Amino acid sequence: MTHLTEAQRYTIEVLRAKNYSQKHIADVIGKSPSVVCRELKRNSDKRNGHYKSDLAQRKCNKRHKDKKKNIRFDTEIKDRVDSLIKMHYSPEQVVGVLKKNDLKTVSHETIYKYIWLNKKNDGQLFKYLRNKGKRYRKRGAQKDKRGIIPDKKCISTRPTVVDEKSRFGDLEIDTIVGKNHKGAIVTINDRATGILRMKKVESRDAAAVKVATIQLLHEWKPFIQTITADNGKEFALHKAIEKELDILFFFAHPYHPWERGANENLNGLIRQFIPKKSDLSLFSDDDILAIQDNLNNRPRKRFNFESPNQVFNRIAFIS
Repeated sequence: MTHLTEAQRYTIEVLRAKNYSQKHIADVIGKSPSVVCRELKRNSDKRNGHYKSDLAQRKCNKRHKDKKKNIRFDTEIKDRVDSLIKMHYSPEQVVGVLKKNDLKTVSHETIYKYIWLNKKNDGQLFKYLRNKGKRYRKRGAQKDKRGIIPDKKCISTRPTVVDEKSRFGDLEIDTIVGKNHKGAIVTINDRATGILRMKKVESRDAAAVKVATIQLLHEWKPFIQTITADNGKEFALHKAIEKELDILFFFAHPYHPWERGANENLNGLIRQFIPKKSDLSLFSDDDILAIQDNLNNRPRKRFNFESPNQVFNRIAFIS
């Protein structure tokens, strides 16, 4: 128990009257000296400084009574939560957006509990979560089987300004693979604004990925600076991409996904709409564009719950 009992407060009163030290009192009641010190400061009589156990207990009870109570998770809040979760907002995003709009909300932990209870009762809210309630699987230190890409520039040589995420035009790139390794989606994000571009390709072939990358970034060409990829062989034609877009192409260290953390996170968000082992032939170009628009308009905690589109429109062409 963390709170003092009435009996412990009475013991403090008796021992304090006999001028025992706070340390001795703490040892007797089984608490730390800091607890006794705080109790005496908070609950002694302000007029004469004397400590009386009955007065201390009344003060404690009043504080608990006056303490701000948790907001009741009522139907009104649940309706808002349901609506935002079905828009694929995370519980943290739900809380952030409701607070930003001065609307009542509960904690994101309470919303998670609500979703798990909904699932237990055969509800479907969990299906709108990023990982659909599944736990992450830790990556083992497996042997790299994807070969070596010639003439790579290591991320360690990338300009340090890229790490600041202060300017538009420093990009990250990756691919999402379809069922049975048929088809792929090229995903590109800007580190500063979080804006996403994505395009479906027929294969993960380096030539197809090169063409898709150039098409996705063509209108951004005057503003882009760098792009960083993992060590997948689909980026073997990085030199051609560099030349066409006039951009510096870098590669992260093997098995260092945090060096492209924003892109890893975005790919996880995309998996809400396109789960692993999905048949990509079932998704049209319009479907891919709709997913892109959804994510670009979704509020992000890192942007104080503004969306990537809002951040992009504010800073993209002035950075």
